[in-house]
Amino acid sequence: MKYISTRGQAPALNFEEVLLTGLAPDGGLYVPETLPTFSQEEIASWSGLSYTDLAFKIVQPFIGDCIPADDLKVIIDDTYVDFRHPSIAPLVQLDKNEWVLELFQGPTLAFKDFALQLLGRLLDYVLERRHQKVVIMGATSGDTGSAAIQGCKRCSNIDIFILHPYQRVSDVQRRQMTTVLADNIHNIAVKGNFDDCQSMVKASFNDKSFLPEDRQLVAVNSINWARIMAQIVYYFYASLSLGGPLRPVAFSVPTVTLVIFMPVTWPLKWACQLISWLLPPIPMIFCTVALVIMILPSTT
Repeated sequence: MKYISTRGQAPALNFEEVLLTGLAPDGGLYVPETLPTFSQEEIASWSGLSYTDLAFKIVQPFIGDCIPADDLKVIIDDTYVDFRHPSIAPLVQLDKNEWVLELFQGPTLAFKDFALQLLGRLLDYVLERRHQKVVIMGATSGDTGSAAIQGCKRCSNIDIFILHPYQRVSDVQRRQMTTVLADNIHNIAVKGNFDDCQSMVKASFNDKSFLPEDRQLVAVNSINWARIMAQIVYYFYASLSLGGPLRPVAFSVPTVTLVIFMPVTWPLKWACQLISWLLPPIPMIFCTVALVIMILPSTT
């Protein structure tokens, strides 16, 4: 599969190249040139698959031949071994037609564990094969940083630098980030707000002259397609668990940022509606730890 920039002025790349690139050279985001297509019958046949088996079905077309299928399956199985619930993303019923998808079962209690646990392992696999080391730089208001650190702390080919606003993250998330005692983990508290941290990260990507010649800068924020790809899975998992694609469902996503909608707007045009609300600006604790799912009346 090839990936193209949303601004259309950058060369097309394969998955491995996109994984290591972040923003496209023209400032756009790399997205798939075409989307994989699955018939309703094929999707319905996935009902009853474990979360990891379903993840392989969905993720593999986006990766193509960049990672052999057997190796990818091992990576995915290993990704979710530290999640506390055997279902990975369990559903809890609230009412007759309302369910909650719990996304806080990962190591840092954040939904971003679903993507960043996989991203760290994909990076380490690709970098080991290329005999390459990279520097990850990210800005966080709390949850991205702790999830990225947990996902990358075991990676021998990655040095990770996370910038967070000083005294503007929750104490839980500060401790999650700053108590990981690994030589490749670096936390930087910035006297300012999240936007100040993000500006520093963007400036670093625009001018990489500070890097040694043998190092490359990689992103872990949502500009990395692998993050979106991994989060698509739990929408499929929830829908299939509730009778999709033959039974329509609606997802309600609590969020402070519209980027959270991307994983559901990409794959689920066939089976769901999206309902959303925006939370007022508040000190960040955990964002989108659960989704509310409603079973819709059949239109047939």
